[in-house]
Amino acid sequence: MTPVLEALLLPALFLTVLLAGALRSGGEVSVMPPSVASLVMATVLLVLYVRSGTLAPERLMNGARSALANLNGFTVLVTAFIASAQVITLVIPDSGVPALMVWTVLVCLVLQAFAIGPDRTRLLRGLVVTFGAAFTLKFVVLSAISAPAEGRIARALQLLFEGITLGTISQRPPYGLEGYVAFGTLALYLVGIALLPSASWQMVRQHVESHELLAAGVRQLPPRDVHDESSIVS
Repeated sequence: MTPVLEALLLPALFLTVLLAGALRSGGEVSVMPPSVASLVMATVLLVLYVRSGTLAPERLMNGARSALANLNGFTVLVTAFIASAQVITLVIPDSGVPALMVWTVLVCLVLQAFAIGPDRTRLLRGLVVTFGAAFTLKFVVLSAISAPAEGRIARALQLLFEGITLGTISQRPPYGLEGYVAFGTLALYLVGIALLPSASWQMVRQHVESHELLAAGVRQLPPRDVHDESSIVS
């Protein structure tokens, strides 16, 4: 990791994610900070990043670095944590049954990731799928259901969903470019996570595994026949 990336680009990227994810447009622009549950989930996500090798805190803060370098590393960790909490708050629906459903799915996926123990590549792919699905549910599906119905069929579907869920599925429809801003915020966050310093033990483990596979292949080679060699020489 270069000093410019650590000291400037990553903190600026995560702070941009924090600001863009907190703004809510409408009649008046409001700011929605991360919820307490999002802070807890962000802590769990950072632990998962460290466990999978996506994030190596020792490359950001250690005794061999200067005080200024450690301060820069600490800034990266703090901004990454706050941005993670803000992104979770961004993709969670406002209230009702959809919020409960998304929270349940998100917690189940995180627990499954802890059980599987994915590496960095698989974890990044899982983040894209998880946040992409949550974004689609909130800003596409729920937005279509909560928007004012223009036809009889649309109004009938809204009444059906509200009757099944006791009127708790409708959400506040996004205003103007809110969905586009949320999509860009998620993309910036995933780019920032991919740019974090990763653990070098993954490369060592893959290197050792390749040598083990090579040794196993050599041991499985059939023994050479001495008589065949002598006949070839003669």
